[in-house]
Amino acid sequence: MAFNQSFTQYLGSLENAINNKDGRKLGQLLSIKDAHIQNPSLKQREDVLQHYICQRFTPPYIDLVADHVRVVAAIHHYDPRHAFDSQLGLLQSFSRVLQSHKDENWGISTMYLLISELTALAFRVYYYSKGKSTDVLEKSAEALMSCFRICAGDRGGGLSCLICKLLIYLNAILAYSRSSLETSKKWGMLGIVNNLFKIYFKLNKLHLCKPLTRAINSATIKDDFLKSHIVTYRYYVGRKAMFDSEFKEADEKLSFAFNHCHTASRKNKRLILMYLLPVKMMIGYIPSNKLLSKYRLTQFLEIAGAVKIGNLLKFKEAVAKHQKFLIRCGVYLMLERLKILIYRNLFKKVFLLMRTHQLPISAFVDALRSMQEDDIDADEVECILANLIYTGYVRGYISHQHQKLVVSKQNPFPVPSQVSLR
Repeated sequence: MAFNQSFTQYLGSLENAINNKDGRKLGQLLSIKDAHIQNPSLKQREDVLQHYICQRFTPPYIDLVADHVRVVAAIHHYDPRHAFDSQLGLLQSFSRVLQSHKDENWGISTMYLLISELTALAFRVYYYSKGKSTDVLEKSAEALMSCFRICAGDRGGGLSCLICKLLIYLNAILAYSRSSLETSKKWGMLGIVNNLFKIYFKLNKLHLCKPLTRAINSATIKDDFLKSHIVTYRYYVGRKAMFDSEFKEADEKLSFAFNHCHTASRKNKRLILMYLLPVKMMIGYIPSNKLLSKYRLTQFLEIAGAVKIGNLLKFKEAVAKHQKFLIRCGVYLMLERLKILIYRNLFKKVFLLMRTHQLPISAFVDALRSMQEDDIDADEVECILANLIYTGYVRGYISHQHQKLVVSKQNPFPVPSQVSLR
């Protein structure tokens, strides 16, 4: 009897949350992080629980509650794969519930929670399998895309500025438009996109981010989403721009994410900096020792110092020393691209020492050999110089016949921040 009362009590709370259209409460009652999952009544036989569920609810809520019960059972049996499969079923059931809500968006907060917990379970299974179970991430992405289509396809929040101007004198229609926007499911788009980005980055399927970015950027409410969601979105878009060598855009997006991230979220600010630092260095800004110490990123101290003075040898030693950390952060290959900036700074020193605008190629060969690049020859140096000229780090031309670099008399080594990187 105690079991019946306890479980029916839980079902009653679920029913009240649904009837009151309380998305936050419903999410709490379907969360695997909530204390209710320790309730002994949820550990009973599935067929017994199903009997009470069917008595209390109608489709599609029957599947919703039943799937949650299966998730709880899998967690109690320490079975992460079964827990993931059940949570996947739970989200699929809730997507049907969400779709049945016409002109309502109170279920968005519930959807956020179910999506975040599904993503967390997927990554738990993925890491538990040492990266072999990529199917859990792919299945999660499919389920999230279904939710995204429901939200993106909702009619509210999509009126263009032109339509708004045409309807400006039609008060009744405008009133409806405002009401439609307030109840639009489009408000749920960005939270879904951020979780999809997380999955696509892990699967190395960055090309799938482009249509999502396009959908968000074309939304009329793109600047009105939750600030935390906007910060996360800019973080991922900035990382994508970094990998695409669009450093100015990467700097803009990652700087926004860092500056608007909550000051108490030191861990998140540190994570953003891991990608912002290489981007900043690429466009000529060297981070201070104080900043690196504050966010426990002293692995970049020697790297930043080597870039600043154009010391290729120290740079290679620093990268080799912190290789595991840099690979784990996903910036190892990005840092390799900083070599071109080191070449620029080193060759500028040669220019300042020789005080001439006609610099012999041999001088650059000697400079690189002093950095223990013993196998370097004039042809390789010419290739490096040609790349520096192409990217805009050096203004001048190579005279192959005379084996000289002829640099401009006006600003031959532009400030990196003024260079339009190709």
